[in-house]
Amino acid sequence: MLKQHQELSMFVRRTIETHEEAGIRPSKTYQSFVAAAGSHGELGFIEKYVRNYFTREVQNISKEDDAKEFGKYLVRMKEKNQNFFFELNLEGNHCIKHAFWADARSRGAFDYFGDMISFDTIYNTNRYNLVLGSFVGVNHHSQSTFLGCALIKNEDI
Repeated sequence: MLKQHQELSMFVRRTIETHEEAGIRPSKTYQSFVAAAGSHGELGFIEKYVRNYFTREVQNISKEDDAKEFGKYLVRMKEKNQNFFFELNLEGNHCIKHAFWADARSRGAFDYFGDMISFDTIYNTNRYNLVLGSFVGVNHHSQSTFLGCALIKNEDI
């Protein structure tokens, strides 16, 4: 395609954003453009451009909003229970750098079963490319006991 046809119009970009807010997948969004235009050839862009715009622009906005909402959620949990603990560190563009949280039950369990702690991670299995880590202890019945959780952008932190 020619360079001039690779750029999406303001109407198309806004429609993609609106569909994303409504939970409509990029492929369905593209199909709606095809139906409105009458055929693929009449559009001037291909489905890949819709997907690229969605990934590059729309999801970046959502990630920033998600980080803010996650922070608000942690604050609400602290307001409900003063024994809830969290630490949240955001980068300049409001993306999570690292977060740690532990509820009141987990903190109580740490007092009893915190002699030996295991920190286990699951690597980059979410759309934010954050490492999910869990802190686990062992209780007096030799059962795993959850002690806390962390999201980490960079394992070297």
